[in-house]
Amino acid sequence: MRRPVNNPYSNAFGKPPRQAVALEYGQNVTPVVTANGSDELAERIIAEARKHGVYVAEDPRLVAMLAQIDTGQPIPEHLYTAVAVILSWVYWLRGMVPGDEKTIAAPEGEASNNRTNN
Repeated sequence: MRRPVNNPYSNAFGKPPRQAVALEYGQNVTPVVTANGSDELAERIIAEARKHGVYVAEDPRLVAMLAQIDTGQPIPEHLYTAVAVILSWVYWLRGMVPGDEKTIAAPEGEASNNRTNN
């Protein structure tokens, strides 16, 4: 019989916690972390995003890096390319081109243009 491994990065079921990070770009020069959480809070962040039509991208490595950034802080320069890939996907899905985010207001109640989770 295998003994469970005591992993500080796992939940009660031995799985890594589900994480979610919300980013806002829009009128900001650099994307800003607007929400971040794990397990139940992550599920609520994802549900709220979907409720408001915000696209949810899944990238476990990126969300792990973004989860280290405090809410309200811009993403660091070393994550620009990774986040730009996600944003370009969102633009394509919405039929947008770079610069549109500066002129298109988010629907009322939508706090983010992109959310990343794992």
